[in-house]
Amino acid sequence: MSQFIKQIHERRNALWEQAKELLDAAEARKEDLAGEEEQTWQRLNNEIDQIDLRVKSLLDAEQRTKDADEAFRSLLAKPETLERKGAEGDSELRRWARGEMRGFDVAAPDGVAFRDLTKGTATAGGNTVPTTFYGQLMAHLIEVSGIMSAGPTVLNTASGETIEMPVTTAFSSAAITPEATALTESDPAFAKRSLGAYKYGVLLQISSELLSDTGVDLQGFLSMQAGRALGNAFGVHAVTGDGSSKPTGVITTATTGKTGSTGVVGAFTADDLIDLYYSVISPYRNSTSCGWLMRDATLGAARKLKDQQGQYLWQPSIQVGTPDQLLGKPVHTDPNVAAVALGAKSVAFGDFSQYYVRMAGGVRFERSDDYAFNSDLVTYRAIIRADGLLIDQTGAVKVFAGGAS
Repeated sequence: MSQFIKQIHERRNALWEQAKELLDAAEARKEDLAGEEEQTWQRLNNEIDQIDLRVKSLLDAEQRTKDADEAFRSLLAKPETLERKGAEGDSELRRWARGEMRGFDVAAPDGVAFRDLTKGTATAGGNTVPTTFYGQLMAHLIEVSGIMSAGPTVLNTASGETIEMPVTTAFSSAAITPEATALTESDPAFAKRSLGAYKYGVLLQISSELLSDTGVDLQGFLSMQAGRALGNAFGVHAVTGDGSSKPTGVITTATTGKTGSTGVVGAFTADDLIDLYYSVISPYRNSTSCGWLMRDATLGAARKLKDQQGQYLWQPSIQVGTPDQLLGKPVHTDPNVAAVALGAKSVAFGDFSQYYVRMAGGVRFERSDDYAFNSDLVTYRAIIRADGLLIDQTGAVKVFAGGAS
């Protein structure tokens, strides 16, 4: 598997070199890409994106295999007479899957890694491997929402009461004071940020015929659908929410670090992105959670940009599973970030660990055989309670705004 991943990673780098040759040739002619060249550029970029998706799927599958092997080693190493830790919770899960329970709550475990159920037949050991629905749903949330993969601070709480977080908005300042002159008072300023718990839910219905088909990966199907739906719903608000009966998005509260030139349809230049980079002060800029956030189409435009030395601002990752970089910082894409346009906030840059995501009470995953009894459908529902807010609003994250018309 690792050799195959290495091969497609080399293919990815080769595609990028071809794309650079197109851009360099157009630049030498002092022309833009047009006609067949533009089509080739788009094809190369699309193939790069497809390789990214395939590599991520392969890495996820490899990790699930490692988790399953570890689970089997742990089970086989223990005498059958010993009670396995967490047996009560696993028993609840199996009883729910058989329809003996209406539902149960899965709380977020503290300080442990989440484990997925191995794919395979039940008689081959599938029923013996512990699983946590919370872990699978969260994995899909991260895949769908760019802000979740950008490294926000995630707070897992057992209940959903409002969390009040005091923050500083200004520090004290000192000054030279002449002899026998009163000192000037300078007090720090404080503010308070609040994180609540908004409920997101999704309902899924499966026919009894599908449930009885042993060839269907029911667990993977349900976790994928529910996770994608919850991720899309929360992801929109985590980026652009206005805070009115919903989370406050990171773009909404980020300050403007650079405004584009007027009359250029909101497009940015290499100098604009460099200015945006340095508009974030070094303590945030040097954070391991500092990076870029934009939509895929915007990243396509950023790939074409060069600095004054003729070097591309965008550099493909040299390590599988590591994000590509723009000016040395990782790039995360999210479809909820605005497209390039006049006045639009199309690019965000900064320390995304200052964006706090609050998850209250884990994930509720419940089943009902009665809800759609007359249609012979089994109904599942998944619910999370979450909120999000940029805690430090003094400039931890800044945006590029397209110039006014």
